[in-house]
Amino acid sequence: MKSADLLLDLFERVGEAVHGAVEGLSEEELATRIDEDANSIAWLVWHLTRIQDDHIAGVFDTEQVWTEDDWQSRFGLPFGKNATGYGHSSKQVGQVRASADLLLGYYDAVHARTLEHVRSVSDADLDRVVDDSWDPPVTLGVRLVSVVAEDNQHAGQAAYVRGVVERRPT
Repeated sequence: MKSADLLLDLFERVGEAVHGAVEGLSEEELATRIDEDANSIAWLVWHLTRIQDDHIAGVFDTEQVWTEDDWQSRFGLPFGKNATGYGHSSKQVGQVRASADLLLGYYDAVHARTLEHVRSVSDADLDRVVDDSWDPPVTLGVRLVSVVAEDNQHAGQAAYVRGVVERRPT
């Protein structure tokens, strides 16, 4: 198995988890916060997708899907075009509201772009330094694993919130 094949499988698993957390929920359910400062499913999925979009575009020197395909306007969020959710306040988390179709449409577009880039990665490419502002510098391999790890963590959090939301009395 080549490294690219392993990475493709990891990103596919993220996609399955994201779809499992979002599909079939209403906008209200996606925006539910299990306490006043908790992250909603909508925010978690938007954030993990924004981070993936930002990081993949950065390491492959392409424009983000967010701006290239005008997802920023479709979401209509009150944040700057470069916002990814990193460092968001509780109030900002609450401002992320979106339908399942919108969240999954953006996620699927970023996912497709990610797979397109990752398919082209050779084992040697994984040692390429993509961020020298860290000590040690960050390689492509480390950045891709970091994206998968963060995506999985947030997709798992979204699945947990979904479980709580679905078990609440109506």
